[in-house]
Amino acid sequence: MYLSSVRAGATVTAAPARRVLTGNVLALGLVSLVTDVSAEMVGSVLPAYLVLGLHLTVSQYGMVDGLFTGATALTRLAGGYAADRFRRRKLVAGIGYGLSAAAKAGLLLTGAAPAAIGALLAVDRTGKGLRTAPRDALITLSVPEHRLGRAFGAHRALDSLGAFAGPLVAVGVLALAGSGRSYDAVFLTSLCFALLGVLLLALFVRDHTGPLPSTRVRPGAALALLGRGPFRALCMAAALLGLTTVGDGFVYLLLQRRDDLPVTAFPLLAVGSALAYLLLAAPLGRLADRVGRRPVVLAGYGAVVAVQLLLAAGAGASVLVVPAVLLLHGAFYAATDGVLPAIAGPLLPAHLRTSGLALLQTGQALAGLCSSVLFGLAWQYWGTSVACLAAAGAAAAALAVSVPLLKGPSTR
Repeated sequence: MYLSSVRAGATVTAAPARRVLTGNVLALGLVSLVTDVSAEMVGSVLPAYLVLGLHLTVSQYGMVDGLFTGATALTRLAGGYAADRFRRRKLVAGIGYGLSAAAKAGLLLTGAAPAAIGALLAVDRTGKGLRTAPRDALITLSVPEHRLGRAFGAHRALDSLGAFAGPLVAVGVLALAGSGRSYDAVFLTSLCFALLGVLLLALFVRDHTGPLPSTRVRPGAALALLGRGPFRALCMAAALLGLTTVGDGFVYLLLQRRDDLPVTAFPLLAVGSALAYLLLAAPLGRLADRVGRRPVVLAGYGAVVAVQLLLAAGAGASVLVVPAVLLLHGAFYAATDGVLPAIAGPLLPAHLRTSGLALLQTGQALAGLCSSVLFGLAWQYWGTSVACLAAAGAAAAALAVSVPLLKGPSTR
């Protein structure tokens, strides 16, 4: 019933909030849900596959993970520009979802070649880079400004439900497939979910059809947005904080080595973080609308510092370290992933909103690339405890610098 209303409805910007949250936002959330099942099936087994299965060093994994994250950088800008220039946000997002599906198909053909796997991961992240800004722009154009936190919270809750289910599906597939071609079974199942996400987008998501300025969008329009002081400060803070954030794969590898977990149980670590994200995304989105988005984002990055300090504790620490790390890691995403674009949306003109969000996300992607490479090198040459303590110190310093940068009317 809800999905049929998405197809039949007109522009939803002026619709009541309750209807909006069961229209375009719901449809986009369902697309993200099944796509995240696909992505997290692969993502939850990938660190173990590369490090424990193919025997990559942690510094080599850091480079692959950096490529996995950073490959979205330039494509985010290209996707944002194309979506604004041709006013086809849904089409650009659909191309991105399609590329990610194609990458899952390619994983079935690569065998155990790390270079080929890295190239396909780059294709997958290229797809993510193309689709993320148009998708988020559609959300900002589908709800009133004062409800952006709730809308992104609702969307991210559905997204995180997929992130929660994906590793569980991967565990089930690994158990059923047994040894031998078990990873191929994961990749095949992941492809099926990816194709379902493309189908849902095509059938049920509506593009924004409201009036937009007729001025032609120029290629340099996104960079020109950095002339806006509040938006420039937000981009600087997001990139700085992203530079000191340890990626998911490293968090799970550290926990796996701490307790010597079997490979078949490795995806369950991602389940724990996804469950925390699922439970906290919508409440923190509502809290951001009520008390201000800035304090919620800062608290999220405070959780990053706490995670890195707990990871530095090592194997002799309390058994509560693992659940505490997973809870805080999920809380970090719940407090930042949807709230940052909710801050950025009101700072950007409607006809350049996709380009602006892409610029913000590009800075985060480049920061994530550097973070993965640097942490992988630090782990290999300094050891886990020193690397984690250094990351915690850097994150705390970045948090202190970002406090004044995040001041603004849309952050309160």
